[in-house]
Amino acid sequence: MSRDTQLLDNWSHAQTALLNRGNLVAGHRLQELDLFTDEGLIQTLTTHPRSALGVNTMGVDPNNRGDWREGDAGHYDAATLLQAVRDGRLWLNLRRVMDFHPEYNALVNQLYDELEATAPGLSTFNRSANLLISSPTALVYYHMDCPVNMLWHIRGEKRVWVYPLETGVLPDSTIESVLIGDAAEEVEYRPELDEVAEVYDVEPGQMITWPQHTPHRVVNTSGLNISLSTEHMTRRAVRKNNVYLANRHFRNLLGGSFHSTKLDGFGPACKETALRICRRLPWLAPKAPEGFRYPVSFEIDPQAPNGVRLLDGSTEAPAVVAPLPEAPAVGEPVSIG
Repeated sequence: MSRDTQLLDNWSHAQTALLNRGNLVAGHRLQELDLFTDEGLIQTLTTHPRSALGVNTMGVDPNNRGDWREGDAGHYDAATLLQAVRDGRLWLNLRRVMDFHPEYNALVNQLYDELEATAPGLSTFNRSANLLISSPTALVYYHMDCPVNMLWHIRGEKRVWVYPLETGVLPDSTIESVLIGDAAEEVEYRPELDEVAEVYDVEPGQMITWPQHTPHRVVNTSGLNISLSTEHMTRRAVRKNNVYLANRHFRNLLGGSFHSTKLDGFGPACKETALRICRRLPWLAPKAPEGFRYPVSFEIDPQAPNGVRLLDGSTEAPAVVAPLPEAPAVGEPVSIG
């Protein structure tokens, strides 16, 4: 595909106006690029710093987020790692691919430039991207993202459950805790939440996105899964994070009822300005977010069940993955093209 080729597939101004206002499924052409063939993935894995490679495994029950483990890729070369993911139960996250691979930097910026050209008034910054390579039966637990997130799916198939914030599925206090780093992005899940979920079966050539902070979970349903997860901020997204952070900070500092999450008007603007001032005053500044990190508890071992060897010397039993039920007829996706 030429660099001059449009990456978005049949997006319109009216449809992109839905960005960050609701769930959106749209078309793209990333699956046509050589970057995402096995050969392209091996090249990227070979040159990507291991310090920026996330390695994870997980259980089979979406209730047990404690089964999510952080691991180490060991000494294996890129081709072996890719095969271990294909055969096992693994999730590789090549973090910040724009920082280390000029071709990804150009690709992601082209995606966002096309988005801005298509969506009137959209202005993005702090653009970033992670390349996700995951096993055919891998899953990601119920979680939220702090920036605005877009999942560009390229190979394999996956099912995504999206839980609208307006249904009250995620308390404001939880969002605050994730933003300040007191809690992991994997938030508390209860099966009854699925009653309000909107469910999407996502195929190669589809992008799915949802409003900022919307909780979601993902289960791969077939094939080696390849996705590009992009994140960005807008001026409104920054204000949203700052309003939540200000509420927590000023409750801790002053007491009272700092709970409003309104974004428009004089009050939220004052709240954000006050937080920015506090950050410049050491005696008033909130603690800088530290983030949440899981301890490394396994190494990839292509000969072990699921490709996982636990560091305590024990061996994980092979996970039995039950077939997924048919997707409930809720939350019809907004299709483009």
